[in-house]
Order: sequence, then structure tokens, then C-alpha cells
Amino acid sequence: MTFFKVKGITFSYNSRRILDEVSFEIEADDVVSILGPNGVGKTTLIKCIDKVLKPDAGSVFIEDLDLHQMSKKDIAKNIGYVAQKSETSRTTVFDSVLLGRKPHFDWNVTQKDIRLAGRVLHLLGLDELALKYVDEISGGEYQLVQIARVLVQQPKVILLDEPTSSLDLSNQHIIMHLIRNIVKKNHMAAIMIIHDLNLAIRHSDKFILMKKGQVYSIGGHEVITPENIKEVYNIDAYVEHVRGIPVVIPI
Repeated sequence: MTFFKVKGITFSYNSRRILDEVSFEIEADDVVSILGPNGVGKTTLIKCIDKVLKPDAGSVFIEDLDLHQMSKKDIAKNIGYVAQKSETSRTTVFDSVLLGRKPHFDWNVTQKDIRLAGRVLHLLGLDELALKYVDEISGGEYQLVQIARVLVQQPKVILLDEPTSSLDLSNQHIIMHLIRNIVKKNHMAAIMIIHDLNLAIRHSDKFILMKKGQVYSIGGHEVITPENIKEVYNIDAYVEHVRGIPVVIPI
């Protein structure tokens, strides 16, 4: 049984086709990066997966259950989404992270919810910010808060749109290692959009290369080739291997 399957997702905006029958499958423990230049439909795809946008056609299955037939609450129990941009509000960091437990609330917040939020804050090094308001912290810190909120949600699949965009080089790799470790430890899956090609290659198991709203190629490191880079990004590049990992060097 395939852990996660996207089948025939099609989406149009103002009569313009953005996604054209996008299909792929991934397994538990996979960290997957969606690669391609701006405008090929990467963000639209993950919004359609999470039903933020309603696709014209297609289905999304997790463990053979059709997510698009579920309620929003049940979708949130299965999929967590970290958007590239999100409005801040006048709430504390702790309360903002605790909101990730909302799909699991019955009537009131439980001690289990509070303890879990505390553990995730500690895991991401946010303890000292817990009582600060989110509109008072830096963009990089707020990025970590959004990731913490999704981890507290405990979904089976995490969708991340540029999760390292506001972070410095050191924290980019720390967060990518953290996401990878959490995915493997909890037998989840993560699907990410990352514009830094080499960062994606370093921390992902599989890659979905997109071109003109379609999946051009999907696979592991074997799909990171000069030919595919040229076809998808329209640039010439060398692909060298360092300790077995491809490194893309534009010419």
C-alpha cells in the first residue's frame, strides 16, 4: 500500500492551466523536494494537496484514504502546511504553537497538548521566546514558530513552502536536519519547495522536477543531471558528486 499518492491534480486560474494532471507517489520516511523555476505551479500544487485551493480534477490519498473527501479538521490531522508567508498576530509564541493542536481539541486544551507544545518549543530552541508576542520576533524566529506549530499538529505528511527562506546558512541546515530526523523517527513524510537546489539535494531523498505545470521527472539523486537541469531551469550546469551527493554548479 502506497503511503501517499497524488493522482491527476489539475488546476486552472482565469482559464489558464496551472497544473496539468500532476501525479506522484511517495512512501513513509521520504523527504521530497519539489524543484523548478518560478511559475511552474509548485506552490499551487501543495495548496491543492492541502485543499487550500480546490483542484479542477484529481485526488490525494494517504494510506488509501481520499483526503479531499475528509472534513477540514480531519485533513488537518493528516497534513500540516507551512506557508511561505503568513500574517503575524498579537499572540504569544507559546499560544501560536499550541494552536497546532486545534484539530485534536475536543472541548478544552489538555495537559498533553501543553506538554507537547513545550517539548517542540524546546526542540527548536524557542524556550526563551515562549512568552514573547509573535509580532515582536524576527522573521527567522517566526519561521521556526510556524514549523513548531505544524510539528505540534502531529500530521502524517508535512508540506513546507520555502521553510528556510528567512534563516541564515547555519539555521537552514539545522532546520533541514531537524525536519529529516522527525520524519524518519515518526515514519511521516515531508514535501518541500526549496529554491536553493543544493540545499534540497543535500537533505532530500526524492525530487519532483516540474516543468510547465507537469511532473517532468521524479526520482532520487539519479534525476539530478545536467540534462534535466537544462530542461527544467534552462541553464547549463555541471553536476559534481561530493561524498556521493550531487552538487549543481551553474556554468
